Amino acid sequence: MLAYSFGMMGWSVLINLISVILVYLYLPPSNSGLPNLITQITVFGIFNAVALITASGRLIDAVYDPFIAQFSDKSNNPKGRRIPIMKLAIIPSLVFCFLIFYPLKQEEDPINVVWLVVTLIGFYISSTSYIIPYNALLPELAKSSDDKVKLAMWQSVGYVFGIGICSNAFNLAEWLQTSMGVSSKIAALQYTVLIFAILAGIFMLITAFSIDEKKYCTSQPSSIPLKIALQQTLSNKNFLLFVVADFSYFISVTIITSGLMYFVTVLLGLPESVGNKLMITMVLVSFIFYPITNYFAKKIGKKKIVLFSLCLLALVFLGIFFLGKLQIQSQVQIYALIAIAAIPLASLNILPNAILAEIIEKDSHDTKQNKEAIYFAVRYFFVKIAQTFGIALFAMLLIYGKDVGNDLGIRLNGILGFVLCLLAALLFTKFKEKNPNN
Repeated sequence: MLAYSFGMMGWSVLINLISVILVYLYLPPSNSGLPNLITQITVFGIFNAVALITASGRLIDAVYDPFIAQFSDKSNNPKGRRIPIMKLAIIPSLVFCFLIFYPLKQEEDPINVVWLVVTLIGFYISSTSYIIPYNALLPELAKSSDDKVKLAMWQSVGYVFGIGICSNAFNLAEWLQTSMGVSSKIAALQYTVLIFAILAGIFMLITAFSIDEKKYCTSQPSSIPLKIALQQTLSNKNFLLFVVADFSYFISVTIITSGLMYFVTVLLGLPESVGNKLMITMVLVSFIFYPITNYFAKKIGKKKIVLFSLCLLALVFLGIFFLGKLQIQSQVQIYALIAIAAIPLASLNILPNAILAEIIEKDSHDTKQNKEAIYFAVRYFFVKIAQTFGIALFAMLLIYGKDVGNDLGIRLNGILGFVLCLLAALLFTKFKEKNPNN
């Protein structure tokens, strides 16, 4: 379980570097000290370059998902269906992650647009080749429902630790400038990404070389064609309800990760270094609720906890709209909001993968075919589309204000997140859960 969590931690570091830094680097607020790297011109008055570029990269990646999933499910590799593919994906993931933040020109230039498109597509495809087989291991490694929750909890611990590491990005960049003599802020951020990418690679290698897939997994290669596998997956009504609710949730969470530095520096006028302390606070508070989530999942089931968490997260988003408007100290406002957000995020980081593992287990029993990777591919297809929408919608709303004194676009993201979380909760009420006492 511990070895498995390291893989998620490494992937989390890479993917959250994109979420935390990408928009801030390429679409910086005026008080950031960073240069504009790509055009700020909008298309049809609502689509800016960052929104279009991230969308194109994610869409190509999402189309690729089912193919790597089918390749993994049908693999006859004597060393296993998952681990060998994961090993091949690690180095390309690290290289492309670094190159995203190393534009060819450190000024606004059309070549940076082309560079960002190519490197994003390369990163998404290579990181997908790791995470799809990785997630498909979960239902194979964990046999019982309790084991699935435990393994999903360890997986979530890894993901949250990855977020915590990424939250230090701006602190490390500042230290490199002040203590190591790095001349520019953009160079300091690039060195930071390089350091974190190498660290992420070490974590991913721990999983790939510590788990003996042939020893711990009992599975047979799938024999059905990709088209039929997708049809069977998409005809599973319970799975579709899960995916649609998941979709709304991930759009809203992407808005938080993309917007945190804007909330801190623009809405509240606090230094960038506060972002690190906020993420540490969120991690520590969420860990308190991990065992609580595990306990209540056994007692009352996963569905009720997910519904409560989505509604509480909706209130957190509503709070974002009012940041800086209340007669309360700025740091108190943001710390309180982050501490409350940690409660629903604890359960929403653990339970969805455990729920999906149970859906897959039932499907494998009913169809006599092992399609673990296909299910995770379809789920992550929608997750990636959701993350694309999240970044794109956040960037698009910034058109209506992203600077001190002109911040309406940032605040509108709070309203958007509020609506999306309520929508996710409404959809998930239709989900049919397995009896928690069975």
